Amino acid sequence: MASDTQARLERLLDRQDILDCLTRFSRAMDRFDRDLFLSAFHSDAVIAAGPFVGPPEALCDWSFELHAQGQVATHHNLLNHSCDIDGDVAHAETYYLFVGRNRDASNWIAGGRYIDRLERRGGIWKIALRTNAIEWSGLVPTTPIPFADVPGIERNGVPSRDRDDPSYHRPLVNRRQAAIPMASDGAPG
Repeated sequence: MASDTQARLERLLDRQDILDCLTRFSRAMDRFDRDLFLSAFHSDAVIAAGPFVGPPEALCDWSFELHAQGQVATHHNLLNHSCDIDGDVAHAETYYLFVGRNRDASNWIAGGRYIDRLERRGGIWKIALRTNAIEWSGLVPTTPIPFADVPGIERNGVPSRDRDDPSYHRPLVNRRQAAIPMASDGAPG
């Protein structure tokens, strides 16, 4: 019984390490964090994403430039995740939802799946091969960003596509004054 529990725990830790790898990639895309991006891939990985087929460093350059030209903000959201692990090799399918705020103020949304072969080398799981299956795409009507006009909202940091983003602040602290508005004072409807 103990060995079965130990095997399950090891499998669970492997799955979490694999999901953490995929999450690093998504965060890196949205923050334009090159080091974080490259930490998700083995240096000899091959990635097929849209018209791009090549290594991680070239993908990083291409995709950051593509998103910088087209969008002012992006969210690479990870959804359903399945993973088959066989020793030091894993095959994963991870659904994603991409949302981008375009430079013309329109919003682009797309969905698909990352289909990955990951390998554990030196005890670390990273992507060795990725194909991106884009399954749908469309534009969403533009609406104002909620609460953008709240005085002092920027005191806790302003979203940015670099290490100035509030998510990198350590320790995270609140710099805003206490305020508890009435629900009718601006809650989005």
